[in-house]
Amino acid sequence: MSYILTTNNITKKFKTKLAVDNVSIHVERGEVYGLIGRNGAGKTTLLKMIANLSVPTSGTYDIVGKDGETKAQMMPKVGVLIEDPGVFQNMSAFENLKAKALAYGVHDDKYLNELLEFVGLSGVGKKSVKNFSLGMRQRLGIAIAMVNSPELLLLDEPINGLDPQGIAEVRNLIHKLCIERHISIIISSHILEELSKVANHYGIIHNGKLLDELSNDELISRCKSHLVMKTSDPEKTKALLNSMGISDYSFEIDHFVIRERVEEAGAISVALAKEDVQTLEMRKEGQSLEEYYFRLTGGNGNA
Repeated sequence: MSYILTTNNITKKFKTKLAVDNVSIHVERGEVYGLIGRNGAGKTTLLKMIANLSVPTSGTYDIVGKDGETKAQMMPKVGVLIEDPGVFQNMSAFENLKAKALAYGVHDDKYLNELLEFVGLSGVGKKSVKNFSLGMRQRLGIAIAMVNSPELLLLDEPINGLDPQGIAEVRNLIHKLCIERHISIIISSHILEELSKVANHYGIIHNGKLLDELSNDELISRCKSHLVMKTSDPEKTKALLNSMGISDYSFEIDHFVIRERVEEAGAISVALAKEDVQTLEMRKEGQSLEEYYFRLTGGNGNA
């Protein structure tokens, strides 16, 4: 497993407030890492420290290049879009890219035009950015963040405030960045269902603390439907489930949790009755990503 970024108990304190509290995340190379949290959870502060825009109060972080480059060598290869894209409203998309490129010492207009085409802005010509839609400005912001040909891209709430069309455009762009350009991406969001469509791994942050870090497969496993069953004879029930070829189950205190063949609840109950085992309770449970998050954070308000 090759990590492009790790943080080690990184902490940021503002006077008496702990904005980020001993957070350790692990971002694999070539993946999209979703940082989930409500507004004010600490996501932006964490990204700013990784981007070297804010100094940690304590803890460290490390960025390692694919050829073993150190953090100091990698920092110029980190692309950043945090909060609103920093653009000149009266200038065109190309002129904004050009201004950023000059700051990086990039003098390749062909490359800049390729970036505009990549993010779907090749046809805007000399149109001023002030006349762009929010989705167009976000895509321009991503293009600006790519001027330095980054290996790691930090995107803070890139779909916040977008309409469905704009969300789809940014989502498709993130897929292309990862798959076609092999860029590792950290994307923060409080729009959980959208984040689940692009991320491979997740870090769930709440009140500055990292509550969980898990893969997409682990998340699906935790959220998928399952049966909760209580019977009059747990030992006979275990034997029956095994004889039916059901192995993905567990016994928790006083009930079974069955994670496969959920649609066969009726057949299981009938089979138990034939063995003189009463089904005391049988119900189907499951949860969405949002429900899992709310359960983990102890609340069900807006994420």
